[in-house]
Amino acid sequence: MRGVETIYGLHAVQSLLERHPERVRLVRIAERRDDARVRALLELAQRHGRAVQRVDAQTLERLLGDVAHQGVAADIEPLPPWTEDDLLTALQTAERPLILALDGVQDPHNLGACLRTADACGVLAVIVPRDRAAQVTATVRKVAVGAAETVPVVAVTNLVRTLTLLKDGGLWVVGADADAPKWAYEVDLTGPVVVVMGAEGRGLRQLTRQTCDFMVRLPRLGAVESLNVSVATGMLLYEAVRQRSLAAAGSG
Repeated sequence: MRGVETIYGLHAVQSLLERHPERVRLVRIAERRDDARVRALLELAQRHGRAVQRVDAQTLERLLGDVAHQGVAADIEPLPPWTEDDLLTALQTAERPLILALDGVQDPHNLGACLRTADACGVLAVIVPRDRAAQVTATVRKVAVGAAETVPVVAVTNLVRTLTLLKDGGLWVVGADADAPKWAYEVDLTGPVVVVMGAEGRGLRQLTRQTCDFMVRLPRLGAVESLNVSVATGMLLYEAVRQRSLAAAGSG
């Protein structure tokens, strides 16, 4: 069995119990919590035969530190990392897949935030380079608040090679750059798409940029020259969600 990780927060624990209860080893609930949301969580854990332990607040603080745990935590088997082959296999049955690729993002807080947004936007997987880039660590898991357990992360040796394989498989590769010729809303993001975001400061590497089918920019009305990569990722992924929602409504 893989090593056990701890996640916390009502939403994170409930989400894993609903999606992958077999990976939940133990649910810890603060003794003083007995509201409707916690009772629903307790019922969900019991329905799936998961062990539940009532603990005092000090125990949770020792286990988790100073975080907003909401009186709920769980020991879980972490999501196994995907290989490039796993990703290509998943694409065979995915309908209009949306994938996020991060070209050398090094701050674990940014990676964690990107995973949270990827989960919210229905991203199939997040691709990161194996070298000189943040990987999934305890810090990333804390920032992701459960999303590291629902969104597969694919660490690849050569990002450009992987993007080329995805292009050959019928996906459009859309890179983000502050000086790109097109606005994000001018490019069709409703089909099979890989959104590629650059590293903090330097942005996309030249080879990555050359691999993209389109380069897009985000609206920037204020005086700040550039956005944090996790913020920009959220904006671009939600533009894809917006377009897809409109397309679905129009075909309904």
